[in-house]
This record gives sequence, C-alpha cells and structure tokens, in this order.
Amino acid sequence: MAKTAQLVIVESPTKAKTIKQILGNKYVVEASMGHLRDLPKAKLGVDTEHNFIPEYVIPTASRKIVTKLKNLYAEYPQIILATDEDREGEAIAWHITQALGIDPVATPRIVFHEITTEAVQAAIASPRHLDQNLVDAQQARRVLDRLVGYKLSPLLWKKLFRGLSAGRVQSVAVRLIVEREREIEKFTPQEYWKVKVDYEAKQDHLLADLVSIGGKPVAIDNSAEAAKVKHELELNPARISQINFVHKERFPNEPLTTSTLQQQAGTRFGFSVKKTMMLAQQLYEGVSLGKGQHTGLITYMRTDSVYISPRVIQEMRDFIGQTYGQEYVPATIPRYKSKNKSAQEAHEAIRPTMPATHTPKEVAAYLNPDQKKLYQLIWERTVASQMAPAQLGQTNIAITSGDKILTIQGVTIEFKGFLAALSKNPITESVVPKLEEGLTVVPREVMTEQKFTEPSERYTEPALVKALEKLGIGRPSTYAPTLTTITTRGYVKREKKYLYPQETGILVNDFLVKHFPDIVDTKFTATMEDKLDDVADGKVAWQKIVEDFYHPFAELLKNKEANLEKQNTGEATNEICSECQGPMVIKRGKFGKFLACANFPECKHTQPLEDNAATPKAPAEPTDVVCEKCGSPMVKRKSRYGEFLGCSNYPKCKHIQNLGQPSGDMGLSCPTCGTGKIVERRTKRGRVFYGCSNYPKCDFASWNQPTDKVCPTCQGPMALVKAKGGAPVCQKCGFVDKDIT
Repeated sequence: MAKTAQLVIVESPTKAKTIKQILGNKYVVEASMGHLRDLPKAKLGVDTEHNFIPEYVIPTASRKIVTKLKNLYAEYPQIILATDEDREGEAIAWHITQALGIDPVATPRIVFHEITTEAVQAAIASPRHLDQNLVDAQQARRVLDRLVGYKLSPLLWKKLFRGLSAGRVQSVAVRLIVEREREIEKFTPQEYWKVKVDYEAKQDHLLADLVSIGGKPVAIDNSAEAAKVKHELELNPARISQINFVHKERFPNEPLTTSTLQQQAGTRFGFSVKKTMMLAQQLYEGVSLGKGQHTGLITYMRTDSVYISPRVIQEMRDFIGQTYGQEYVPATIPRYKSKNKSAQEAHEAIRPTMPATHTPKEVAAYLNPDQKKLYQLIWERTVASQMAPAQLGQTNIAITSGDKILTIQGVTIEFKGFLAALSKNPITESVVPKLEEGLTVVPREVMTEQKFTEPSERYTEPALVKALEKLGIGRPSTYAPTLTTITTRGYVKREKKYLYPQETGILVNDFLVKHFPDIVDTKFTATMEDKLDDVADGKVAWQKIVEDFYHPFAELLKNKEANLEKQNTGEATNEICSECQGPMVIKRGKFGKFLACANFPECKHTQPLEDNAATPKAPAEPTDVVCEKCGSPMVKRKSRYGEFLGCSNYPKCKHIQNLGQPSGDMGLSCPTCGTGKIVERRTKRGRVFYGCSNYPKCDFASWNQPTDKVCPTCQGPMALVKAKGGAPVCQKCGFVDKDIT
C-alpha cells in the first residue's frame, strides 16, 4: 500500500539534509547524486542521421541510486522534483523522470533560490511543470559538445598524436592563454623615466609628480633627457599655481554574480575557481549552526543576475540603520543592472540568505577558515551594495616650475558610507597640508627613476573568467569545469597564480586555429551561446541549432581527414633504434614525451625519454674540475639550457655549476652587500638572472648582466641592458655609455 508522504528528489545529500529539516516528517527527501543518465562513453551516442536523437544510458555509478529511487517511488508515488533552478538542474530533473519512467508533465517541479524555510515552503505551495525549453537548451549544449569532442579528437589523434582532445569552450580558453603568451614573447620593452620632486613649503614636505613639459604630457625616454629635466627642476624657481578642492562620491559595487565571486575570491584569497565554487556550494546547501540546525547561508551560486528581492532589501535597510546609523541608509534604493545582456533577472545575485541575523561574526564559529573568508566576502559585498555612497574630499595641487607642471593629490574620507561595511578599505587616505596659491616652494630633492614598459600580464584564473564573460563565452555553470578541463589535460599549467600554456596545448591550439578556425573563434562561440539562450526562451528548436552547426563542421572534418597529412611532431635526436638501427625521434603521447623509431610503422620500437627532457642526454664528458662539495670529478653535461658541469657522483651528489665559472661566479662583487659574488642563475622556466652568492642573506637580483664598469657620473654599478642594444647602463642614475657596444 502506497504511503501518503511525498518523495522529494534533490541532487546532493547535504541539500537533502537541509530540506528534510525544513519539511519535516510528511516528506521523504532523497538525493539523485547529480545526473542519473548521460551519453555513453564508448561511442558518439548521437544519431546524426535522425534529427540528432541522443542515446542516454544509466552509468554504472548511478544504477544503485536508480534502483533505490524506483523502490522509493513504489512506496511514495507522489514525487516532487527539487533540483537546482538553472538549466543543469532542469535537465537533471527531466532525466530523473526518464530513469524512473514517470510523466514529466504531470510531475510537480519546485525551484527556490535559497534553502531557507520561507523559500522552500513557498516553493512547495506553488509547484510548476518542468520547463522543456530549459531542458532542450541544456541538451543542445551537451550534444554540441559531444559532437565536437568525439568527432574532432580522433582527427587530432591521426594527424598529431593520440590522447589529445578538443572542446567547444575549452579550446577557446586555451587560445586566449596561448595568444597572451605570444604577446608577452613578442613584446619589446620601451624605456621611460619618472620624475618626482620633494618640495619644502612652510616646513611641510610635498612629493610632486612631473606630469607635463611645455604644455604636453611628460615623455622622457632616455637618461640624458632625464638628467637635463632634473637639472632644470633643481635650478628653476617653483610656486603653487593652482589648488582645487572637490567633493566626490564613491558608490558601492553591485552584488556578486558567479563570475565576480570567482574573480574576487581569486584576487583576494588566491582561491582557484574550482575551490571557490566548492565552498559556495557548501554554503548554499547548508552548514550546521549547532544543535543539529542545518542552514543554507547563501543563495544559489550559479547566477549572472545582480537582482535582490525587495524583502531582503528592506531587511538590510533596517539592519543598516540599526547597526551603522540612518545616515548610512540611502534615500532611494540602489538599482543595479546586469552587464550580461542574457542575465536572467528573475533570479537573484549571490547574497546571504539572512544578512541581518547571520552576520559573519555570528556564524564564524561554525565555518572553516576558507568558508569564513568566502561568506564574509559575500556578506560584505551584499550589505555594502545597499548602503549610501562614501563622501570623499580630493585636493589637487599644481606646481609650476618654468615650463613644467607637477601635481600632488590628496584624498580624505569625509563620510564612510558603504566603506563602513567592508573589512578591507579600498581607499587609502593621503592628507596634504593647507597651503595657498602663489606660495614659493623649494626643491629639496629631485628623483629620477628609469622604467620600462611591461607586457600584459599572463591570465590568472579570475582574469580568464572575466575575459570569457566579457566575450560572452560560456555561462555561470561552465567557468569552473572549463578551467578544470584545460589544466587536468595538461594544456595549461597554473604556476603560483598565473596560467601558462603547455607545449601540448600550444600544438593543439595551432592546429585548430589553422584548420578549424570557427571552433576556436571567440565571436563564433559567443554567438552559439546566444543561440542556446534562444532555445531556452523557446524561440527556436534545439535540433535546428545543432543541425546548422553540424553539417558544415562534418564536411570540413571529412575534407581534413582525407587531405591533411599527418603533422610532423617528432624532434630529431642522435639516438639510434636498437631494433632496426634507424634514427629515433622524440614523440608526444598522452603521458608525455618518449622516444620512437622514425621508421614507424615498419618499426614500432619505443623507449622512455630520460627525465622527460626536451632532448636525450648526451654522454658525459670528463673534465679536470673537482666538485667543491664532495671532491669527485666534474663532468660536462648538456641540458635544454646549454652545457654545464655536473658532479660525476650524481645522484648522490647533485652539485652543478656553469662552465668556465666556478658555481656561476662572474668575478664581480655584489653591489648591495659587498661581500658576496655575482652569480648567474636561472628561474624555473629557464630565464637567466643575476644574484648574490650570499642569498638569502642578501637579496640582490637583476635581469640585466652586471659589469665591472663604474658610472662616470655617479660611480654607480653598470649593467648591460637589452633594451639599450646591450649597452652598459648605470643602475643608479640611468647613464647610458653609448660609446661601448
């Protein structure tokens, strides 16, 4: 006999636990553990001849869950689908109905943006039907990604090497990283000089920046001109020519979306996108706040909307007035507009579920350190967004010295406004003394500093997410899996906070750019996202979107497979094949580089590449040098960075030194400590720099090669600077010895 309790199905056990606590004994809450069905792994699983019908299977890992849900359905035939409110959640709910064999139209579907008593009970009271348009949009994305991945990857295996893969969004992300790296490699630094003057005025000190000469923006690009300007500033009389005081308002930022949350957490805390989303998921699904109380602390974390419900806005306005004072409550409610034109404004931004009662201080004891950081970020950003703007006072002082203008700027906070809610103040105050126009000021010191323009920074994960969002590529649910995919497949490596393209990623990118430009074209990919949005809005059938993409893609694929020769990805070596005596070449495979016979397929001999280096190690050459660490003979070896001396007792002794110079000693004393010697070193990526042998006691380091020459102007140390054609440049005053090349 069927029981009267209703069966509520969600995705995760944590979410189930929180909802069960809210709904009580009249409901049985069970987790599906995500998708119950998916496309098969062993084959394409899409019928390209019959309207792209997908073939769904129940993965082995989901079979026990399906059996359990079927048994529960037999016992509790009244089912409510309560998966997440986005397209992915809608698709999961639809797959549940298909796996259990129930009617998706007749099955109640509830959605809520936060897991709170009020939100869940309101959803239970007003269920809706499954939105087939959202299901179709997600299905179209899955089918498109399967067609690209399963059709294009085998071609990469045939024309490059096995183990490679391509993806509709991941390949665009890799292209952005590769192109940024090439911009950096091609970048030529341009020299420029900054000039500051320390002026004395009525016993006060004013540090002013030179901004214009002769009515034009300052542009000093050599040491001689910098010295001339310095001399003129030292001799010419100067006076305060203008003082302006202006009031400025600083407005708070909009509430957080998925993208901005990932960017802020990455920038402030160094969290990876994957870690940020994992922590946000935990805060959304529920955290134990003691006495068995399991509470969802934030709203749904996959959103591109900046909207906040009127109820919560009023709650925050009351809280702000009581906590900070009524002057912190703006007269009109701040309104924010999403920067993403496709944002679903019916959804909400990422915000605390109960900002007034669940302050960071109140919940801190129940959160781990990383959860605490992320929750405080979300809470502060949300509360600040509903507060009055900060009032700033800005003083601008202009100093005239001949035909030169220098400026000083001071900023004071007159009213904190939204800054009162932030634990980290983004505004640094700088107070300038009270002065009057026409006052003569005396230069105490004129400082010139040589600078060089720098290339764009490599992408960090937050910066890449920002770029993808700006280009319209991907949606809130895709950023984290895209970054995870390109790093786990070895196309991109994260070093410290920056993303570096790896050799395999560059190889695949160049192949796709040349032969399948649409796949890695940012505009094409962004347009496809817009088309998927049209499917979600019910404007077009999903099969039409897939068909328009697939047929031209399949034709191009067929052409490349027939006419494109296998790309030569092997690197010549001096190694000889032990089986056929043919030459060996370095090949790339799924697990890295290896040696293979160049006579393949006639000879299929392969062998490991020692240390997975770029070239096989040549035989060591004996020398007369003795290892200063263990006394064994040193031998000459060769690496990707050139020849070096290594201890013959390796690996017991791992001492190495540069050829011709013991331990890389250049025979020069350190200009910083005077006792150490300048030695040539290399970064992890092989770039040469020069440092002190007393490191870490002395931290002297320079990209420019030091010399034994002394500056004739200030007696400072000279170093060879590539941007100056390799000429010696004084590292203290910037003098260039142009007579030496």
